[in-house]
Amino acid sequence: MKHLFLITITILTLFSCKSQKTGEETSNVDDVAAQVVNFDGMSAYNLVKAQCDFGPRVPGTPAHSKCAEWLEQSLNQSCDTVIVQQGQVTTFDGKTLNIKNFVGSINPSNDDRILLLAHWDCRPWADNDPDPAKHREPVMGANDAASGVAVLLELARLMKEKKPNIGVDILLVDAEDWGTNDVEDSWALGTQYWAKNPHVAGYTARFGILLDMVGAKGAKFYKEYESLQFAPTVVGEVWDMAHNSGYGAYFENNFGTAVTDDHVVVNGMGIKCIDIIDTRQNGGFFEGWHTTDDTMNWIDQGTLKAVGQVVANVVYSY
Repeated sequence: MKHLFLITITILTLFSCKSQKTGEETSNVDDVAAQVVNFDGMSAYNLVKAQCDFGPRVPGTPAHSKCAEWLEQSLNQSCDTVIVQQGQVTTFDGKTLNIKNFVGSINPSNDDRILLLAHWDCRPWADNDPDPAKHREPVMGANDAASGVAVLLELARLMKEKKPNIGVDILLVDAEDWGTNDVEDSWALGTQYWAKNPHVAGYTARFGILLDMVGAKGAKFYKEYESLQFAPTVVGEVWDMAHNSGYGAYFENNFGTAVTDDHVVVNGMGIKCIDIIDTRQNGGFFEGWHTTDDTMNWIDQGTLKAVGQVVANVVYSY
């Protein structure tokens, strides 16, 4: 999917993003945002499963094509407008991929917008699998990245039922996971394509939130390093909301490593974007990352609920 850069942060006070509440703190909500909508973790769980039922969504496969049709239908059921962006990208190993990015917009006439994004493709090879014989098998991608897509689809459904005051764009990007650590820009090919060819000329947003690997049991969301570099205020707002909404046990008030991911490309466009991504205490990803074990066995309704409710609360606070 992407890789980590282990970074020792010595000047932590530069990024003291608002509150320093403990992970054990329960909800002490004094804002109406937490009461506006109720994110359904079970519904998001079922949306993860629906994607996995197609099989690994590797670009160029029947499973990828069938899932693309389903994503378009799902967004059309919830969003005011849906744009399907088709293009071609070249991978680090010289392959040409036909890709599809999807943009579902809520309140499209509102110039004040929030960007929510996730990648929907799967890695072609389980190159982190403990069994070398499986290294050329595709990854099912229940957590990486069906979980982020599922949360965004459930949020879209909620926003259809109760419109937020702000405009929201849900961007599902393709070809994120066909990369190698030897070539830095080999990741996030779909987002790179969208950045060069935005769905709206001159597109901008107040800020962006990337969801990646947001459904696993035991997930911990640390303040990712690149997010702090580019968008420390947004990190503070989201983590404050998590703690004020009772989800501090998931959103750690600690600093994480740097991750090469779609948000880096979005920040390069001038849109402040953060990455909510599960990185464990040892600086790595969950055990199923880039293995054949990235299946529904990892997915937890509670984790999906925590992430979805926090993002919903942020959106409805505007």
